[in-house]
Amino acid sequence: LTWMDAKVGDRVVTPRVGKPVEIQALWLNALAFAGSTASEWKRLFDTGRPSFERRFWNEARGCLFDVIDVDHADGRMDARVRPNQIFAVGGLPRPLIDGDRARRVVEVVERELLTPVGLRTLARSEPGYIGRYEGGPGARDDAYHQGTVWPWLMGAFVDAWIRVHGGTPAARQTARDRFVRPLVAELERCGIGHLYEIADGDAPHTPRGCPFQAWSLGELLRIL
Repeated sequence: LTWMDAKVGDRVVTPRVGKPVEIQALWLNALAFAGSTASEWKRLFDTGRPSFERRFWNEARGCLFDVIDVDHADGRMDARVRPNQIFAVGGLPRPLIDGDRARRVVEVVERELLTPVGLRTLARSEPGYIGRYEGGPGARDDAYHQGTVWPWLMGAFVDAWIRVHGGTPAARQTARDRFVRPLVAELERCGIGHLYEIADGDAPHTPRGCPFQAWSLGELLRIL
């Protein structure tokens, strides 16, 4: 389990055994930070970063694998389009891919996962996509990371989008108008002055879960 931690009884809904992309992004960022003061960590980062790009890049889909070495089987890849890959481009201090590949990752995430209120946890075209978070506890847990939208992911996406569009004032203004303003408007929709935890993957993206979610609001404040 990572942040995608839903379980129904003993069944893990989105098992992430192996090397999940967001955990590797966090680890390499930690190495980069430590490497600013210790050469040992810098050497590890300098080895790990090109290995990350080589092993996680999925040329067929123009984005990153979600998990590699699935179930600890060397070379077994999970190619489903999920939002975790965005952390290799934005949301963390050190991007792990750049140039054309970074741009293509952002394009895939924007096309397949972006909604006005956050990123879907699974592309609608993928098997197992669930567009509405409803029903009993088991049904809701099944949907939790299988298409449900999470507003907190918008922070990393906005960072990444601005980065691949040059980081210019014009790019920042475009990102504010296209991605941030609709999310700010949500502060008046459900929990006044707050953002909710999750929303349906299908339009109209009905708010669900906790109506006052700290990490949703925190990421909005950060990108503002």
